[in-house]
Amino acid sequence: MNAQTKETQSALNPTSAIALLKEGNTRFVENKKANRDLLEQVKQTTNGQYPFATILSCIDSRVSAELVFDQGVGDIFSARVAGNIVNEDILGSMEFACKLAGTKVIVVLGHTSCGAVKGACDDAKMGNLTILLHKIKPAVRAISNPAEIDKRTSKNLEFVNNVAEENVRLTIEDIRSLSPVLKGMEDTGEIAIVGAMYDIADGKVHFL
Repeated sequence: MNAQTKETQSALNPTSAIALLKEGNTRFVENKKANRDLLEQVKQTTNGQYPFATILSCIDSRVSAELVFDQGVGDIFSARVAGNIVNEDILGSMEFACKLAGTKVIVVLGHTSCGAVKGACDDAKMGNLTILLHKIKPAVRAISNPAEIDKRTSKNLEFVNNVAEENVRLTIEDIRSLSPVLKGMEDTGEIAIVGAMYDIADGKVHFL
């Protein structure tokens, strides 16, 4: 399998780009990864890169976007931060990826049993992590059930996973509200901005 080229990237639209990611995750789950010569793809991308997707995911070591979507060198831009939240730097990176480098879709990829989400649920505090977890707090507040305080902690995995999914949705809202560039591209159909959840138990990505 060859690396993406300007021609193959241009032939894609947001729908077909999402389909490629879904097909890649199916291969990953079935342990039938595509036949790639990664060193050959390194050579193919020496003079340029034409990724078709931008993935914002958590830094969790179990959730490498290139692996779970079975992609090769030059296929996707991968932005990673605990809790898959956005800030100005990530937004700027996404604007570069979509407006200048031509990717067709932004995927905000959350995952089950997210440590950052657990920290936000437990109101953890430690150095700069406190500031990061504060950005996940709106998702914690948005999940009203269960109401009992003792069940709204990291020990309740159902609650944690519901918060993680809501955090994906709120991150998408942040992208649209904080980046007129990306919102404009979505409005004109140049890109799609979608959310997904990765299940650390079985490797499946579920698009929201």
